[in-house]
Amino acid sequence: MSTIPTDTVESTREMNGTGTCENKPQPVRVWVDGCFDIVHFGHANAVRQAKQMGNYLLVGVHSDAEVSKHKGPPVFTQEERYRMVRAIKWVDEVVEDSPYVTTLDTLDKHRAHFCVHGDDITTTADGQDTYHLVKTAGRYKECKRTEGVSTTDLVGRMLLVTKSHHQRDTDTMAIKTETELGHNTRSPWTGVSQFLPTSNKIVQFSEGKEPKPGDRIVYVAGAFDLFNVGHLDFLEKVAAEGNYVIVGLHTDPVVNRYKGANYPIMNLHERVLSILACRYVSEVVIGAPYTVSDNLMNHFKIDIVCHGQTSIMSDVNGEDPYAIPKEQGKFKLLDSGNLLTTKTIIERIINHRLHYEARNIKKEQKELKIYQRMCEQNEN
Repeated sequence: MSTIPTDTVESTREMNGTGTCENKPQPVRVWVDGCFDIVHFGHANAVRQAKQMGNYLLVGVHSDAEVSKHKGPPVFTQEERYRMVRAIKWVDEVVEDSPYVTTLDTLDKHRAHFCVHGDDITTTADGQDTYHLVKTAGRYKECKRTEGVSTTDLVGRMLLVTKSHHQRDTDTMAIKTETELGHNTRSPWTGVSQFLPTSNKIVQFSEGKEPKPGDRIVYVAGAFDLFNVGHLDFLEKVAAEGNYVIVGLHTDPVVNRYKGANYPIMNLHERVLSILACRYVSEVVIGAPYTVSDNLMNHFKIDIVCHGQTSIMSDVNGEDPYAIPKEQGKFKLLDSGNLLTTKTIIERIINHRLHYEARNIKKEQKELKIYQRMCEQNEN
């Protein structure tokens, strides 16, 4: 039987300074769980919303074995996924190897008052709702799913190997995928859709904190496409160089110039939210210039500019984009010790193309059947 209150703040009686007892509110502990494969801003937004429902957020992350059993092979290893979730700034604690079906025992073990999930459907390998137990017990709450992004969508972009996601030419992509699936109706949860950025969403993700007097301000710039553990380890090193980290994100055309192929996989607005969700990042410059100019250095009062071990391409005028900070003695190369890159992730997908294509098709077909059944029930 459940022993944790669901709608009220837990309290304890403690002695106050006058020698009498008084009730002291205890944090409302919120539980969220999932695969968190290719952690993106949709995951981060669910976590952000869940944290607003309480004071302490626990995030359960499924193991590779659990993910493979119920969804298919994950792109990231469980250790990579554990680390990525820990870096989301609203997360207080990560519970590794959490069960795929959320049980009351799991909530009680971690003293969680209730579980939160998006308003989409998650099922086991046999089609069972993974949250049916906590729903029945009244210990389930929903947050709004972030439209326009899903792990299935991102894997699909890498499999298509096009640049249509830069302009969000979704009609062409949808037609192709519908033909592959053999139907003309899409799952409302993982089908390709358009992410529409708003100023409100950026404000929700941003801390909005200015640097304090005396803070050492660090600047880094790049694509940060498909934000991953390699980026994370680099930003952790960057954060150790100062107190306030500013990340400059290059536009899609600039990234495509120095990366080529179909890069970036995620467009500028998607990359902005992914970076803002990282606990090591203080501020983001949206569409930062490729060359770190004197004006940029002065405007943000930058103390040091850092760069990783990747090669630096000259600007379109043939000049070194880091010439100014180098001349000022404010440039530093950092080695994160992690060789994982966006290219590596894409290679994982391409090398196992058939597995991921089958996974995507199976997942969307399963969701579509559930959605159609829900529509029929509503009509009746």
